[in-house]
Amino acid sequence: MKFTLRQLDVFIETARTANVSRAAEQLNLSQSAASNALKELENQYEIQLFDRVGKRLVLNDLGRAIRPLAEALLDQARELEQHLQQRSALGSLNIGATLTIGNYLAVGILTRYRAAYPQASVRLQVANTASIIEKVANFELDLGMIEGELNHPDLTLTPWTKDELVVFCAPDHPLAGKESLSDEEILAADWILREPGSGTRQTFDRAMHGLIAELKPPLELQHTEAIKRAVESGLGLGCLSRLSVEDNIRRGALVPLELPHRPLDRQFYLVQHQHKFLSKALQEWINFCEV
Repeated sequence: MKFTLRQLDVFIETARTANVSRAAEQLNLSQSAASNALKELENQYEIQLFDRVGKRLVLNDLGRAIRPLAEALLDQARELEQHLQQRSALGSLNIGATLTIGNYLAVGILTRYRAAYPQASVRLQVANTASIIEKVANFELDLGMIEGELNHPDLTLTPWTKDELVVFCAPDHPLAGKESLSDEEILAADWILREPGSGTRQTFDRAMHGLIAELKPPLELQHTEAIKRAVESGLGLGCLSRLSVEDNIRRGALVPLELPHRPLDRQFYLVQHQHKFLSKALQEWINFCEV
């Protein structure tokens, strides 16, 4: 075996950052040491793994093909090192969650996980579905917890738990007393919605099949709290996970609206790269998700 784990480390970090200097910083190496490690890896096998695009190094076809194998090998090497050092603590985890899951479900899982493993290192990143998927595909996250569906050749999607969206308005909104909304009222309404790329927006657009092209252009906001405040102030109707609005509805600050024949139920998923090594830490996190 001619390659070293250090060479693979430099290769992976360069793939992530598209820059040898930034890769060296992340690995606490000098730039010359990182450059030499990458050059040696390529020279040993008489290959090229990157194309230079301006100042960026971009993986070529061969680099993209071997990256998942290198990622998995390094994950296993770290797991082996941990066992050799006889550590009782689990390795570190990078978990991604969409906004609804991050704010209303992931923190509870993190609390239980840390209670069981006080020394565990977990970094939780919260973003929309499109961003989480991109980071999982790029090996920047060990696991994604997402609201939307996807079709990606390198990712594995596992159904996790159910959720439901609810349409709502302010108590003094003209539609607040309606038992249900007709398609005409849906089309006439002003909407405050999550941005395209979010799982919540994906579910809303699917539920509004046949009406999307005729809807008024919505006000798009990235945060659930901003949407709720905008609706409370009378700017229009909102549509968010019931998890995020049930307290507001219970207090009477928001009023739920029924939309017959417009299904707003959805599935939450766990998403992993199919070549990601399933470490003990990652398996334990998944176990806590299933509790």
